Amino acid sequence: MKYAEYIKQIEIDSLWNGRKHIVWQLDRHINILSGVNGVGKSTILNKVVTPLMRSRGRIENENGVLLSVHEEDADTIRFDVIRSFDRPLISADITARLDFKIATELDLQLFNLQRRYLDYQVNLGNRIIEMLQSGKQDAPLLAQRLSENKNNFHNIVDSLFEDTKKTIIRTENEIRFMQMGETLLPYQLSSGEKQMLVILLTVLVEDRKPYILFMDEPEVSLHIEWQKRLISIITQLNPNVQVILTTHSPAVIMDGWTDKVTEVSEIEV
Repeated sequence: MKYAEYIKQIEIDSLWNGRKHIVWQLDRHINILSGVNGVGKSTILNKVVTPLMRSRGRIENENGVLLSVHEEDADTIRFDVIRSFDRPLISADITARLDFKIATELDLQLFNLQRRYLDYQVNLGNRIIEMLQSGKQDAPLLAQRLSENKNNFHNIVDSLFEDTKKTIIRTENEIRFMQMGETLLPYQLSSGEKQMLVILLTVLVEDRKPYILFMDEPEVSLHIEWQKRLISIITQLNPNVQVILTTHSPAVIMDGWTDKVTEVSEIEV
């Protein structure tokens, strides 16, 4: 198994019953697909994501989808998918099995991310211990740098939630918030807060590895100021991520990303 660092090109044959062919040359870091409602942004994204989810990241290049990656002999992609609609869970059985507080799709994403967050912290702790036990002169400094991204994540979340006086409880192993003396679980946040937390947690637990982050309209429910900061925060937490997203919002590209926008009409062949 060899992991690709990023996707260089997406080619989709016979989209919409053969009426369109898609060839999309991708930027190493930021790719924003735009267009009016119904033009096919989400369809294109789903066409790429669905086989990756089925194969757990294996590049199979089937069903009319061809991915060209860096490096060419890589056969697997590290990827995450974020969809932002906070709909009720379809199955009551899922809610009953997990937690009575888990009622929506964002709640379920947060539940799963809590598990990944715990694994991330264990791995981080083991690496810090290994570094400190190495006996190297610069080991304390290197160990401190390892923990910087987690601290940065905490600081970012605190700054975003400052207006509602919510802060992350940094002594907890799982994500918990303090608001005016009351402890809050992630499931008690607003839809916009849950959505932002899902995005930031997803990027944090990627642990700065080369990842492809697919996002379908991540601006839904987000305040305009959060929309403007979104891409910059993502790249701050993981400089090695490749973002591939669809959006309707001008705010998402306001912070210097206009040259990363591609219209659906520009990639139709």
